[in-house]
Amino acid sequence: MKKRLLYLFMLICSVSLFTSCGDDDDDVKYPVDSELAGAYKGTMDVYYVGVSTPIASDMVQKVYISKASDTAVKLELKNFTITVAGSELLIGDITVDNCALTKSGDTYKFAGNQTLSLVVGSCNTSVSGTVGKNAVEMVIDVDVEGGIEVKVNYKGTKLSGSENSEAKITGFTIDNEVVTVAPIIDEEKSAITFKVNDEATADDLKALVPVVTVSEKATVTPASGVAQDFSGGKSVVYTVVSEDGTSRKYTVSIGGVQNIMRYSLDEWSEFDAGSSYDNYWTPEPAGFLATSNGGAKMLNGSSSAVKVGYPVMKETEGFNGGAAKLVTLDSRGHALGSLAPITSGSLFTGVFSLNMLAPLKSTKFGIAYDKEPKLFKGVYKYKAGTNYIDGSKKPVEEGLDVVDECSIAAVLYEAKDASGKDVTLTGVDINTSEYRVAEARLKDGTDKEAWTAFELTFEYFPDKVYDSTKEYKLAIVCSSSKEGDKFKGAANSTLIVDELEVVGE
Repeated sequence: MKKRLLYLFMLICSVSLFTSCGDDDDDVKYPVDSELAGAYKGTMDVYYVGVSTPIASDMVQKVYISKASDTAVKLELKNFTITVAGSELLIGDITVDNCALTKSGDTYKFAGNQTLSLVVGSCNTSVSGTVGKNAVEMVIDVDVEGGIEVKVNYKGTKLSGSENSEAKITGFTIDNEVVTVAPIIDEEKSAITFKVNDEATADDLKALVPVVTVSEKATVTPASGVAQDFSGGKSVVYTVVSEDGTSRKYTVSIGGVQNIMRYSLDEWSEFDAGSSYDNYWTPEPAGFLATSNGGAKMLNGSSSAVKVGYPVMKETEGFNGGAAKLVTLDSRGHALGSLAPITSGSLFTGVFSLNMLAPLKSTKFGIAYDKEPKLFKGVYKYKAGTNYIDGSKKPVEEGLDVVDECSIAAVLYEAKDASGKDVTLTGVDINTSEYRVAEARLKDGTDKEAWTAFELTFEYFPDKVYDSTKEYKLAIVCSSSKEGDKFKGAANSTLIVDELEVVGE
């Protein structure tokens, strides 16, 4: 009887003991909300299990820890994406709802597992690590259907909540001459596009070096100032990560190609004017560029008592290499001065063919052009002469209270009339012809002591549009006196031009 009572007592005690232990476990409460829960920003390395070299490393990733219970946490890794061989692979949201916590010194160990339906299929996912003291370290194992095993090593630091969340590319530039239109950032599409010269080679496009600026305290990958390969239609994805770990991707690509008509004015050749006249210099390429020197040769006969000189010459100290120097000459001292009291310096695309009966028809402006012109660019200097002459009047008037100006323009015009006959504009009608379609003209022709850049947009004349089925010519015309075609201008007015370009597409 005593033995039975003893066993019963022991049983009661043991039940009470187990019950109290269970109650003690139920009373355990870890400081999940106050210490552990929050957003963590860190980096992760991703491996295929069994392969020592990571398929992705130092990827910035945001991890969220929240309360599952007093002794467990919920772990979330949102939009898990890895880049493999330059291509992005979206895995999906990795969430383990219940990771049990155990105290380990002044930190906490956690572990959990869950089967997830991700983009790549059904995956058994397990996670283990430590959290505490505002830091988290963990290993995530993902077993993908088909036998692929992925391992993720992650280290992160808890965010305070005051970090900057903006992740934007604020500036994107490429300093390379093959880039014809600077990169444009489209925030709505998270896209950046630019245009290049249609003569750019694959090697050119592999060597483009973008310079990128981003939001304050954000980082960008690939890094700014590193060459990227845009050849063969390739695009480059830039990822911006804000201070708080928010990320945004921008796709950068070539948005089109453009044609560049470029004249550096570095190369000149001596033109043989014949034994009766002084030779003069003409810019290369011959057949594309011409000057008013062809007409001025009549004012520079070797037997002439008065030689006027040539209005166009090479300037050795140009903006970049050589340049063209255009000068308005007083021709009145020559026997032919009654026909041309002044001779303005003129540089143009086209040819010069002397017509003594109609001098203005000597300048045949324009060369074939099969693009739609967008911009006319270049650099220049100008100094107006002091003695303004009006040679359109008889007798000629001089010393007029008029300040001379230069003229720089590009004109697109139709190369065929309605019957299919060739059209070539001259000094007679380059400013008035019905065949003109668009024009880019410098509006300020006043003095410019220093090199001054211009970038002029082509503006279409009323009721005119570009028609790709038609043939066109493009005339670049630069003159030291804007009314030189009317024999008006100041003696010694000097225009220096360099690096002329027309951008079309």
